[in-house]
Amino acid sequence: MPTPDREFPVAPPSPLKGRGAVTNIQGRYERDERESVDDGWMHESAEEEGAPVLRTQVFEERAKSILTRNNSPDIPFTVSLNPYRGCEHGCIYCFARPTHSYLGLSPGLDFESRIYAKVNAGDLLERELAKPNYQPDPIALGVNTDAYQPVERDLKLTRRVTEVLHDCGHPFAAITKSSLIERDIDLLAPMAERGQFMAAITVTTLDADIARTLEPRAATPSRRLRTIRTLADAGIPVGVSIAPVIPFVTEPDLERVLEACAEAGATTASYIVLRLPWEVAPLFKDWLTAHFPARADRVMSRVRDMRGGKDYDSDFATRMKGEGLWADMLKQRFHQATKRLGLNQRNRGILDMSDFKRPALTRTPPRTGQLDLF
Repeated sequence: MPTPDREFPVAPPSPLKGRGAVTNIQGRYERDERESVDDGWMHESAEEEGAPVLRTQVFEERAKSILTRNNSPDIPFTVSLNPYRGCEHGCIYCFARPTHSYLGLSPGLDFESRIYAKVNAGDLLERELAKPNYQPDPIALGVNTDAYQPVERDLKLTRRVTEVLHDCGHPFAAITKSSLIERDIDLLAPMAERGQFMAAITVTTLDADIARTLEPRAATPSRRLRTIRTLADAGIPVGVSIAPVIPFVTEPDLERVLEACAEAGATTASYIVLRLPWEVAPLFKDWLTAHFPARADRVMSRVRDMRGGKDYDSDFATRMKGEGLWADMLKQRFHQATKRLGLNQRNRGILDMSDFKRPALTRTPPRTGQLDLF
């Protein structure tokens, strides 16, 4: 972690192949502070023995609840569902990284290599929707961490959640960087036809080399464009999320990304300016120094220009788009491009909740360890 009087590390750790974070900084709730110091011997030894492979570990978690509610005025949904904690895609900018601190783990490499799978997600959702007082509200799937990250291929927790929503006629939207969403078209296309589903694909850049370090285990930019086309051809409304826009790294690509996504079949678009809450800031600065040392000062200077002189401002009014001259210019570029490309011209649509039907529970809820009183 950078020392207090120095913004960027003098000699950042070497990036690990297939990983976004270059460090495993402590979470903000840790009591003791530890600092790794390379006196030259460790580096030489690592070269001789070969860089260690950081393998992903998956832990089963039996969640107590599955739906998260918010009342944030700058978020277009009030209910979300995340089948996983942590995300193997390893996006260095991920705003969800600090949540691993609650587990006593690092928001750095731990976040992308120690994944917690909510193995009872589908059953919990079914029980929640079956409650007599449940009122349907569109659910946002995979907002905190990607519901279609690599581990989903084997565990199929997102598939199970989708089956519950499909069978109940419950509307939802999903956002992802993974082509794995194509697997579930058999469920998603009929829901889209009934006005119960829409998708968003995140595309930050078309530069495969930048994407490889920025989002190391997510689908390549070209593969994401193919996913947009596949979903659109299946009759599913698809939007593109350019999130985040990173000055001097992905920002120059803004118009090209919008053009490519519109050509692939996207009909809506949105963007979010780089956010650096809590531990994301030092992690991102380490990444910048490791991959773009010549641009690091320029990038952070522009970030602060859009954040009132700070690395980050959590104010609801500005946290998504920034403020000031550069934020205004970015907003103008985005709106001019979307208008030229015909994006966001149609009503984004309101997901239809009229066909919702409560599930009939056929399974006995699993015991939680708490004994019955009678």
